[in-house]
Amino acid sequence: MADKFEESIYITKPLSPKKDDIFKLWEEVMDSGWFTNMGKQHNLFEKELLEYLKIENISIFNNGTIALIVALKALNLPLGSEVITTPFTFAATPHTISWNGLKPVFADIDLDTMTLSPKAIEKAITLNTSAILPVHVYGFPCDVEAIDKIAKKHNLKVIYDAAHAFTTEIDGRSICDWGNITMLSFHATKLFNSIEGGALVYSDKKFGNKIYELRNFGIKRIETEEDIKQGIKTRDIISDVGINGKMNEFQAAWGRALLNEIKFEQNKLREIANVYVEHLSCMNEIYIPTIPKNISNSYQYFPIIVRQNDKFSRDNLYDELLKNNVYSRKYFYPLCSDFECYKSLPSSNPLNLSVAHKISNNVLCLPFYSNLGIEKAKKICDIVKDIKK
Repeated sequence: MADKFEESIYITKPLSPKKDDIFKLWEEVMDSGWFTNMGKQHNLFEKELLEYLKIENISIFNNGTIALIVALKALNLPLGSEVITTPFTFAATPHTISWNGLKPVFADIDLDTMTLSPKAIEKAITLNTSAILPVHVYGFPCDVEAIDKIAKKHNLKVIYDAAHAFTTEIDGRSICDWGNITMLSFHATKLFNSIEGGALVYSDKKFGNKIYELRNFGIKRIETEEDIKQGIKTRDIISDVGINGKMNEFQAAWGRALLNEIKFEQNKLREIANVYVEHLSCMNEIYIPTIPKNISNSYQYFPIIVRQNDKFSRDNLYDELLKNNVYSRKYFYPLCSDFECYKSLPSSNPLNLSVAHKISNNVLCLPFYSNLGIEKAKKICDIVKDIKK
């Protein structure tokens, strides 16, 4: 029987850049006297992300939630219209819909990918539907091709929540290439972080100016012939109801310094994932979802699905791991559709979300970060096997 961990093993551990690298950049920021409002670090961070992710347009934010709020705002969706989304996600996803004066409509998920089901999307569309907000859960991509066809057929906008999908690619193509806008999260709990932060990626450059303005209080810079005659190069006006979504220079520098560490981190996480797969896939009580070969794994989380019986359940496994100082996470449980603020919606009816409820009641994310190491991962597996006995 495996011994209890003496120290607490948490579900994740924030990745930090090398101290020399970040202190050098932060010193540059301090010496410059420019701490926020799209300075040098901010602009370089955007440029480097474009190259790293192989994308064309990006705008970085102080966090992913604000970014997603701005994405919905930028699309000019009719006030009060419906946005179809998944209940199997973090609260921020439906909250951003509500904050924009829109109505979240929950649709069921696919059993294999745990992402929004195209068939369920079709079923949920009404004359009042304006957009779809799918989520690439744990880095598992949604059926982007099917969703694209549905959106074109019904003239709907698509905003992807890719908080878990940094670096995810399909056949070598960035996950951010689909939909009108994709949101990335750089929160400290994510594989790649800027302590707090996020970004919007968009293929159509026309969104760039709109997003820039909305991110900065709705400020728009204009230039008129009269201004030019008077020697005024630009004039600031408030063009829309914006918000303060700007990332500061210290966070941007952190993100820049951390970009160099991601591939190394993912290699370490791949090794830990292999340990979990090797030692737990032999258990009939546990199913391990696998990323298709043509998709690059973001290695954001390591979820397992517990096949419950009289002696072994997800909740039992969670409790017993905790007794051994191992912090796993019931992620996502409960469903967003069960929250007090959403449970009265017609689309929140459990009969409408049978697969989502099944996954939510059985999923468990195991500790997953590079410093965990192979030996501790093996010990966690031993504890799981002992619990089964």
